[in-house]
Amino acid sequence: MKPILILMASLALAGCASFGKGVAEAVLEKQGSEDTRVCEVKGKPFDGIEPNLSNRNGKMKVLMVHGVGHHIPGYSTQFLENLAHEMGLNVEARKHKQIILTDPQDTSKNLGTLRINRLLNEAGTKELLFYELTWSAITEPDKKILAYDNSGEYSFRRAAVNDLLKKFSNDTGPDPMIYLGDKRDDILTSFRQSFCWMIGADWENLPSGVNQRCNPLTEEAVKHLSVDNLAIVSHSLGSRITIDGMQSLAQAVTDKGASRHTSSIESRFIDEFRKRELPLYMLSNQLPLLQLGRALPEVTGQREAYCTPGRSRYHDRTLSKTALIAFSDPNDLLSYAIPEGFASDFLDSRLCIEVTNININVADVMDLFGVGKVANPLTAHVGYDSDDRVVALIAKGIGNPNTSPLIKKRCKWTRLID
Repeated sequence: MKPILILMASLALAGCASFGKGVAEAVLEKQGSEDTRVCEVKGKPFDGIEPNLSNRNGKMKVLMVHGVGHHIPGYSTQFLENLAHEMGLNVEARKHKQIILTDPQDTSKNLGTLRINRLLNEAGTKELLFYELTWSAITEPDKKILAYDNSGEYSFRRAAVNDLLKKFSNDTGPDPMIYLGDKRDDILTSFRQSFCWMIGADWENLPSGVNQRCNPLTEEAVKHLSVDNLAIVSHSLGSRITIDGMQSLAQAVTDKGASRHTSSIESRFIDEFRKRELPLYMLSNQLPLLQLGRALPEVTGQREAYCTPGRSRYHDRTLSKTALIAFSDPNDLLSYAIPEGFASDFLDSRLCIEVTNININVADVMDLFGVGKVANPLTAHVGYDSDDRVVALIAKGIGNPNTSPLIKKRCKWTRLID
């Protein structure tokens, strides 16, 4: 769908010579004008990642989950470097670590790659462990069905621009359909294994260059879960994967908690998990779109019962709080804010979700001299990694003493109360 919309926009922009001239003039004018792109935040204050970098008892750990299209390990480098710069982390481990993910029940499966980077400040008083999940290996075999369409036998018949758009469509379009098919469980297992590696070990104890499954039920995992700070950054389909992965963990925690055969270490793991707060920074949020036609989780509409101390199901929650911080550019044709009531009606109550919507122009909006205003929908979908405001919000939050001066100047914040 996204490539078709991009194609429509491209055709519109190429409609006539005068229109093209207007685009060129608008671009030149934009280069010398003040940046007036929208940045509106509605929700409760949040701290961002930076305050947890100085955790003396544990570590700050961030997991990145990509969206549609073929990705290779290292895809998050631009975002990570911008985030590190914002937080003053100018020291990096010479070598990253890399784990080939697999299914604990079938270790012959290749479920993608988890790449881990370690970053510190010069004094060594701040530290970030950054986990980058690449799950493209799961969907690549299915995409080969369309490989013939990218060959010269077919591509030479297309106009050059149309050929580029068709190849882009063949790369990105299949992923949501594959995810809804029989590869969904593999992709969710890839997410859960990545989450397990994130919570289960320190830098020194992480393996590298191996194909290995992760076991979360260890003394080391329980220890780290009790002291580490966690966060997830996701993009487009990656946000659906993240939510589905966390909802599957919610069900697993509930099932284990209700079992008469729960071991001591399982009980301690569940108790520590229920104390955690987990921020999810969702870029180009598509949760409302990707909810269409999907079955509801087992528990919805019961947030008060599960998330309010003293209420009937409080001890059956999965997390203390899940702060869902949804970034969306209104000019991204496939990005959506999260409306009031969506989390209650469609997301698992046991995650104790609080929503903050960030309406932000990551693509420049240009005036085309009487024709109207326009923004590149592709940039609006993928331009988050290089946007200083996005990086500053994830790094330092809003509504707190550590908020970036850039955010105070450029973003409007509306604090929502219950």
